[in-house]
Amino acid sequence: MKDYRFKRLFNPQTNRCFDVAVDHGFFNEPTFLQGIENLAEAVKTLVAAAPDAIQLTIGQAHYLQSLPVRPKPALVLRTDVANVYGANLPRTLFSRMIDNAVEQAVRLDAACVVVNLFRIPGEPEVTDQCIENIIKLKPQCERHCVPLMIEPLVFQPNTKAGGYMVDGDPQKIIPLVRQACELGADIIKADPTDNVDDYHKVIETAGCIPVLVRGGGKASDAEILTRTEKLMQQGAAGIVYGRNIIQHTDPAGMTRALMSIVHEGANAEAAAKHIRK
Repeated sequence: MKDYRFKRLFNPQTNRCFDVAVDHGFFNEPTFLQGIENLAEAVKTLVAAAPDAIQLTIGQAHYLQSLPVRPKPALVLRTDVANVYGANLPRTLFSRMIDNAVEQAVRLDAACVVVNLFRIPGEPEVTDQCIENIIKLKPQCERHCVPLMIEPLVFQPNTKAGGYMVDGDPQKIIPLVRQACELGADIIKADPTDNVDDYHKVIETAGCIPVLVRGGGKASDAEILTRTEKLMQQGAAGIVYGRNIIQHTDPAGMTRALMSIVHEGANAEAAAKHIRK
């Protein structure tokens, strides 16, 4: 029965998924709110552009699920809240999961739940909390037939990167992806490698588990479209992008551009024609 929800996430013609993440307000970082200050309007814009899924939180999922629209993107429900993203980190870091996460997801008619697996230099306690979250979440997902998306995230040292900066070293990404698989992920959401041509190694590590690639920090149109084209060529099952869409001057056009790469095999140059300049 879990397969029923997979079919709502992944396009049946391509077996690929494009999930737009707009759950950034969960993390209490002011800069994350750019482009989603009015979340209701942002969700309506995205729904009109028709991605496969939209990633939201427990308190904001109603903006998607209450829309009288058919067909409608599937809901991916964020289940954990953390304070690890700031340029100046607090004294104590945490990652906490919402209570009865999967039951709440089922009530909201979510197709999937997503949870983080952090690797932060010098902060093993946060990784421990993430693992605790996952091992509690996995049996709930099996009981209710809800796919579990795990998001392995390798951070650079905060003193070096000055905030939420991920590490694209495949030697760090690959073991964490493998750990996510071992913990029971049905879907992996992982960062791109510094060298996109190395990404097939991440795919191989995940085996039969589909890998969706995170968008990471804000990038130029040319960079994000070219990178996405290469990632799909490397075998990615799709993408989960947020700021490169919601902070774009034409979020709907960027969504359509990326959809053309993911589902139609368009190259970056052709995809760019969907974006209003």
